[in-house]
Amino acid sequence: MPPDDLESAIEQSHFALSEIVKGNVEPFLSLYSERDDVTIGNPFGAFARGRQKVAEAGTGAAARYREGEIVGFESVARHVTSDLACVVEVERFKAKVGGSDELATIALRVTSIFRNEGGTWKLVHRHADPITTPQAPESAL
Repeated sequence: MPPDDLESAIEQSHFALSEIVKGNVEPFLSLYSERDDVTIGNPFGAFARGRQKVAEAGTGAAARYREGEIVGFESVARHVTSDLACVVEVERFKAKVGGSDELATIALRVTSIFRNEGGTWKLVHRHADPITTPQAPESAL
């Protein structure tokens, strides 16, 4: 699979995030494989497995954001084979979260795994959490 096609999938995932922080989950859900082995781990809950549970988790996450905007994406690493691609990034954005009327500045460390399905890169796993700086050992307790 040419790298340009993966680049397009990554660009689509960036666009999808720009919509999630406005409360719109649809572009994000369209990135995902239709197969039932998909997974997600987002900052708002436990890992979810299966297309329906991933959709519920994504919808729940998007419902917590509004009036957001992308600040930028920091590429950390990419590992690509003909069948799988692992993309590690830091996503930075501003959004109103939950019931807050103030824009919060947010940075998430994100690992996305794409699978080549019939010539199209589809998202099969996404893990995002807010740990982007060193943490005290006690924070793991």
